[in-house]
Amino acid sequence: MKLSRRGFLASAGAATVIRAVPVVQKTGGRRILTLVYDKTLGMMRAVERVVY
Repeated sequence: MKLSRRGFLASAGAATVIRAVPVVQKTGGRRILTLVYDKTLGMMRAVERVVY
């Protein structure tokens, strides 16, 4: 698995932005975190979604 510094910082930044948005508190949904393999990045990526 090839993990570049730029790819790691991009993934971490995207996850931070998603967590900063207070969507769950207003709607009362649940967050589900899933790890997926992204072929374009060549590494695992965390995908967070809200389930109502």
